[in-house]
Amino acid sequence: MSSLNAKNKDAFHELASEKSGSKGPKARLRNCARPMAPGTAVGGCAFDGAKVALQPITDVAHLIHAPLACEGNSWDNRGAASSGPTLWRTSFTTDLTEIDIVMGHSERKLFKAIREIKDGYAPAAIFVYSTCVTAMIGDDIDVVCKRATDEFALPVVPVNAPGFVGSKNLGNKLAGEALLKHVIGTVEPDEPGLCDINILGEFNLSGEFWQVKPLLDKLGVRVRACIPGDARYLQVASAHRSRAAMTVCSTAFVALARKMQERWDIPFFEGSFYGISGTSEALRRIADLLVKKGADPSLLHRTEILVAEEEEKVWKRLEAYRPRLEGKRVLLNTGGVKSWSVVHALMEIGMEIVGTSVKKSTLEDRERVKQTLKEENLVFESMSPRELFSLLLERKADIMLSGGRTQYIALKAKLPWLDINQERHHAYAGYEGMVQLARQIDLAIHNPMWPQVREPAPWEQALVV
Repeated sequence: MSSLNAKNKDAFHELASEKSGSKGPKARLRNCARPMAPGTAVGGCAFDGAKVALQPITDVAHLIHAPLACEGNSWDNRGAASSGPTLWRTSFTTDLTEIDIVMGHSERKLFKAIREIKDGYAPAAIFVYSTCVTAMIGDDIDVVCKRATDEFALPVVPVNAPGFVGSKNLGNKLAGEALLKHVIGTVEPDEPGLCDINILGEFNLSGEFWQVKPLLDKLGVRVRACIPGDARYLQVASAHRSRAAMTVCSTAFVALARKMQERWDIPFFEGSFYGISGTSEALRRIADLLVKKGADPSLLHRTEILVAEEEEKVWKRLEAYRPRLEGKRVLLNTGGVKSWSVVHALMEIGMEIVGTSVKKSTLEDRERVKQTLKEENLVFESMSPRELFSLLLERKADIMLSGGRTQYIALKAKLPWLDINQERHHAYAGYEGMVQLARQIDLAIHNPMWPQVREPAPWEQALVV
């Protein structure tokens, strides 16, 4: 337990963020996110965070060492998409019972489960997740995984993130620690190149990364590892030979990026593929880092040509939507990188932001929001459903963008709503994603049902007469 506490504190002592990196030690420590007290599971537990962060690695079997209830529905986890294997979508659990726990059979059952998965599914690796129950009874999954690795000649990776140690965000960080300790650097690539990069914290939701990768392919930039979206185990294991990296969801993997920079000299930056200027800036910074690490300087010129071509095409396609969306007022209830990147993307097409949440956002995310909006009162931490409902009406929003949990608040206010979180069915990244985002907002706002919904009900009209 003491080792878990130490790991918990270390995970939140982060010095790699772009804003904090230039400050003194005391200022950096004050600005670090503080871990929640063990036992707190606001917004999800540490186990949930670790599994969410690793499950999109597609050719890996994810084994939950726990009673059955700890494993949920993995089939559509976060809406991440795979271009090949579907093994990651299958649920595996040791399904511990009271008898297993009381009689001390849990570690034996874990080893047996690993063997059954290896024989029945032939995965590239097996990730074993500890949970509250197995951590409290003292199961040593590190030892079991080490024995299974040796006996089966198969990577079996322990992920020590039991739910009670803290928040979902802590679980994200502990997942990165597991990759760094047991996976990254264990395989040497056949053909390392001067234009190899890693993309960290990209989950390929609804296939979003597939709209960005063709742009990198045109530049001759190879994504050695996209962690975790649509990743393969061997790609992650050889990620230490990339020349540069970009972190998309810094809340989850900025610590992993920093430690890879310290260990293997892989420079990184924090960026976003949402919006036109955001995508262009990300491509430019990737090219700049690679050239500084030895790539052909012509990459910078080719990047500018590609950016100019793509921006011209996307602005032409957006001409159909801009007159219909310009001046429309939008409220965002999201967090993380989307708290500023989607705000900037919407402002590019002329929409007015009447508020955005910054829950689960890093300090750097919050600073970017404030710089973009220029008004403090447009930023809020979190709100109760009643407060959110009132805000929609007070600020006369035309649409709300949020996750599925708050959609009914907008519907109760008789306002359009669009899913911007992980459950969405449309990809909004890159230039193509910007067009899709504008299209979906346009469809939602101008749906002919809204004028009808806002009319008095027939029985109410009868009463007025």
